[in-house]
Amino acid sequence: MRPTHLARRIGRSLLLASALNGVTLSAQGTPPDTTKKRQPLFTINDAAIAAGFVGLGFALYPVDKSMAQRLQNQNSLANKTLDQWANGFDYLTLPGVFVLGAGSYAWGRLAKHPDMADFGWHTTEAAIVGSLITEVLKISIGRSRPFVTADTNPRDFKFGGGFNNDARQSFPSGHATIAFAAAAAATSEINRLWPRYTWYAGTVLYGSATMVGLARMYQNQHWASDVVLGAGIGTFAGLKVVRYSHLHADNYLDRILLRTYVAPDGKGGARIGWSGPLP
Repeated sequence: MRPTHLARRIGRSLLLASALNGVTLSAQGTPPDTTKKRQPLFTINDAAIAAGFVGLGFALYPVDKSMAQRLQNQNSLANKTLDQWANGFDYLTLPGVFVLGAGSYAWGRLAKHPDMADFGWHTTEAAIVGSLITEVLKISIGRSRPFVTADTNPRDFKFGGGFNNDARQSFPSGHATIAFAAAAAATSEINRLWPRYTWYAGTVLYGSATMVGLARMYQNQHWASDVVLGAGIGTFAGLKVVRYSHLHADNYLDRILLRTYVAPDGKGGARIGWSGPLP
């Protein structure tokens, strides 16, 4: 299989798996109807999404090595394109996701647009939740990155080996987790606020997240199965953060952050305050 076709297949696989979340977007992004019984946080569709990512990860595991070798072919047109864009997609994820999320939250607070503040905070929160899960797995599983061994051995695992050792923090991909968490959370919020743009936003956001995963593989930092599992964790984190937040609007973090305000102090500076209902 030529590298160009390889990159396309990986991209299509990631987009197909992440597209499974489309069946839950309406439920994820819609505020609960308080006149009805509270909706469950986890649904049968969540199981389908998780099974899709896990199944794809297992399917790619046997071909991790061949994929890594093909993506290192510097003569491939697809790889030359990735070479030009890889660092850009890295920055799009870190620090891009957190800068954009924090910026949206701050703008929403300053301009008194609560929906934008909600959008920025939940996108950032999803990236944080996904990152925490991924970091625990990275440290515990201790899989070596593709560049570590001369024969690019994807089966090099060492329990606990990732502790204080970046070379053994390959599984799963942290960048893919953050990118897909932000994509899932942002798409869910857009579906809730501006449903007519959901398809367009989802295509751009998940497409960008897929390119982040491919870039990390091209940079020899992750195996294909690392990226797929990271994408699954991120997507799940994004969907659950948004769903939980809107099913439990009184949760502690939202009460603190979404009721915080920033206002001019009349002296060229600003003051930060918090507002809430009286008991």
